[in-house]
Amino acid sequence: MSETCNHSCSSCSSDCASRTEPASLLEAPHSQSRIKKVIGVVSGKGGVGKSSITAMLAVLANRMGLVSGVLDADITGPSIPKLFGITEKAMANQNGILPVLSETGIKMISVNLLLDNPTDPVLWRGPIVGGVVKQFWKDVIWGDVDVLFIDMPPGTGDVALTTFQSIPLDGIILVTSPQELVSMIVSKAVKMAEMMNVPILGLIENYSYVECPDCNKKIAVFGESHVDEIAQEHNLKVLAKLPIDPALAAACDSGNVEGYPASILEETADLVSEWKKPEKQ
Repeated sequence: MSETCNHSCSSCSSDCASRTEPASLLEAPHSQSRIKKVIGVVSGKGGVGKSSITAMLAVLANRMGLVSGVLDADITGPSIPKLFGITEKAMANQNGILPVLSETGIKMISVNLLLDNPTDPVLWRGPIVGGVVKQFWKDVIWGDVDVLFIDMPPGTGDVALTTFQSIPLDGIILVTSPQELVSMIVSKAVKMAEMMNVPILGLIENYSYVECPDCNKKIAVFGESHVDEIAQEHNLKVLAKLPIDPALAAACDSGNVEGYPASILEETADLVSEWKKPEKQ
């Protein structure tokens, strides 16, 4: 060790006996969980349809023959059970918590599946909320899952940091909308992913346009799209540009997202098919 050592190994390139590496904060899943891929669905701001897209991705994966699951990490604003029309409560045994199954067999866990009343607010501070997310990863018996989607809360706050640090993400999908101000917000999410060394699989722009039912003209209700510029700036792939669809809103409100044609996400089918490939030995 050099006499001028300041004990900051992260800023030193010397390979000395006293060198220490920061301990990994990644948590192992439940011993009875065998999860092949973990994909985070992230948005820099709220109200962009992140949860509905998470649900549709899980439905698409399920229809393509994968065993899919959803971990609802939006603890203070959970909506996944509502989208799937699930009202039953999650159960537990001596080994851990059991995920609830949707009508087509999608596994999921959410704080709303644990509350007596789903309309009760979750008035917890950040460390407790982050702890619940880790519990959903460590204490839920997911069993065999090909791809687990994590519906993240919006922004780059406490829960997002906990998820990035504690759960071994294979990649994230960023959900955005057409407004010009979104460029700055997406940049924050991109930089956070880069700082945490998590791959960004691509961007999905929601509310990109609405199609006139009479003339089929595409109308940019929220302004012209900037997603291609944002993607080029950060060297990212645009996975899909999704329209405003009253049928999707109706399906989500009625808890029938599984009945909505997931073909709307057909542009992401190639990405989903990649998750079907067997793991390298």
